[in-house]
Amino acid sequence: MEKAAVQGDGLLIPLIDFSKFLDGSPSQKLETAKAILKGFQTAGFIYLSNIPIPPAKRAQVFDASAKLFALPAAAKQAIAWESPESNRGYTAPGREKVTLLTDDAAISALRTSMPDIKESFEIGNPSNPVYANRWPSAEDGDFAGFGETMTTFFEDLSALHTSVMRAIAVGMSLPETFFDDYVCDADNTLRLLHYPAVPRDLFRANPDQVRAGEHSDYGDITFLFQDDRGGLQVQSTGGGFVDATPIEGTCIVNAGDLLARWSNDTIRSTVHRVVEPPRKDGEDGGDEVYPARYSIAYFCNANNKDFIEAIPGTYATEADKKYAGVNSGEYLRERLRATFGTA
Repeated sequence: MEKAAVQGDGLLIPLIDFSKFLDGSPSQKLETAKAILKGFQTAGFIYLSNIPIPPAKRAQVFDASAKLFALPAAAKQAIAWESPESNRGYTAPGREKVTLLTDDAAISALRTSMPDIKESFEIGNPSNPVYANRWPSAEDGDFAGFGETMTTFFEDLSALHTSVMRAIAVGMSLPETFFDDYVCDADNTLRLLHYPAVPRDLFRANPDQVRAGEHSDYGDITFLFQDDRGGLQVQSTGGGFVDATPIEGTCIVNAGDLLARWSNDTIRSTVHRVVEPPRKDGEDGGDEVYPARYSIAYFCNANNKDFIEAIPGTYATEADKKYAGVNSGEYLRERLRATFGTA
């Protein structure tokens, strides 16, 4: 039986040793694949340990991310995010608003009244022939190896994306390579995230204030690496929110809306948010400022060109399909337009 990484309010997020899928015996591989699928079906989230990306490389990316966000505002705005089509570059606090709302005007009003307290930096496939990544200038500090560090990490996570999708396929009794041709273009996004230090009084004055609002992710799966500050919460089936406590050496993986559609809702895309962080042991109420929080997300998507419709075996008849087919790239761009706005 897999260990529980998170458990509460009827929610159980399993902790799964991914090396057993990659390097284990046939029975271990099948058992691990089924555990991964079950985690996505019941919680929409899993924790993976022993992924094939060394801790030192993850630490290097976190260090480079902190240096990026420490740049002056003007230097960051020089490499600002421009459009849903490119989806690359820096986003200042207040620009993005993640929410469950779908109406553009309502999202815009919420963005103005209660912006998310975070800034981010988006990195796309470095091999894209149309859109180039927007790297910080070497003149703005020691960023000579920044692009190489992020490109290597992007490629590592692209390979991991393929492996996890293979595990899902095995768990669903599909051919192991069923998803390979749907994810081979690596039309994914690596996102560096910084939640700045914030006064406690901000949360006391407005109990509804969050660092990132309630939302589900857009693509097929997301990898998340978080520091030890905490604040990520996952919604249970009962509607409450449970702390997704950081566990050293693990990667959180959650299913997104596109995979839920693809699986005809047999896989869950679960709502989550980032809130006022829990107080650590030894911290008292006298601390008036919450320290900064850093995380790294890798949003995995089906190829932009591909048409996605219900996976065979997830429906009995055409009438059982819950969603019409959708082009992956168009679906993602529409979601990004709503999230970031047009300003």
